[in-house]
Amino acid sequence: MVKLTVIYNLPPGADHEEFLKWRTGPHQKHNEGTPGVIKTDFYIVEKSPDGPAPYCYMTEAYFPDMETFERAWYDPAYQAKLKEDVKRIADPVFLISREVVTAEVAKA
Repeated sequence: MVKLTVIYNLPPGADHEEFLKWRTGPHQKHNEGTPGVIKTDFYIVEKSPDGPAPYCYMTEAYFPDMETFERAWYDPAYQAKLKEDVKRIADPVFLISREVVTAEVAKA
């Protein structure tokens, strides 16, 4: 499995509530509709183990493999939409990772 992780903030003066409305509404639907996406999550970062976190938000999108991810990511229409969406955020960091081990841990 391949995961796209994006960590980011909002630009100065941006409205948190307005952003959340967009991010959990139309943008979430767009992420869910991206070809090849099998799961997508959105998080508000609460803190880091040492105190305040350097980023406020995190998005994750899961793809079955690198080929599927790259087909979606490098699609010209996807890149055009991404270019517009990135205008709503600040300091984005995009990470692409490949799963090596996964474990479901059941607690008694």
